[in-house]
Amino acid sequence: MIDQLPEWLQIFLFSMIPGVESKFVIPIAAIYEFGWEWWQAFPIAIAGNMFLVPFGLLFFHKIEQYLKRFKLCKKAMDKVFPKIRIRANKKIQRYESIALIFFVAVPLPLTGAGLGTFIAHIFDLKFSRSFIMILIGVIISSSITTFVFLTGRYLFLFYR
Repeated sequence: MIDQLPEWLQIFLFSMIPGVESKFVIPIAAIYEFGWEWWQAFPIAIAGNMFLVPFGLLFFHKIEQYLKRFKLCKKAMDKVFPKIRIRANKKIQRYESIALIFFVAVPLPLTGAGLGTFIAHIFDLKFSRSFIMILIGVIISSSITTFVFLTGRYLFLFYR
């Protein structure tokens, strides 16, 4: 079904998937599968990756309130969230921007814009600053994986 969609839309949509995001969509889907140049796929994948971030930053508190209506979720959140906030509060206040960029920029599965949005919510960071820091982290992460992919492709495909 998704194969019926234009390639650019597939790149955009796959970049929205947490854990996959643009950092893996650019090298694997766009460059390897579709044969695009990195610079063609980069802005589309970044836009797809960042598409849900403003909604998360604005509405995570509503989702948290909804989940707290359920006994098990409320118990878990009331136990875990305050501990996280207390342990990291001074460090986050001091290194707020760098920490958020770092958590998003690490090119591993389950890190990225989704985790950055969650961290921004947990520590009540400002919307505009969080959005910019998450964007910078997404660009760094996508750049790293794309560079590694292109370097590996160059070294192993052209020097066999």
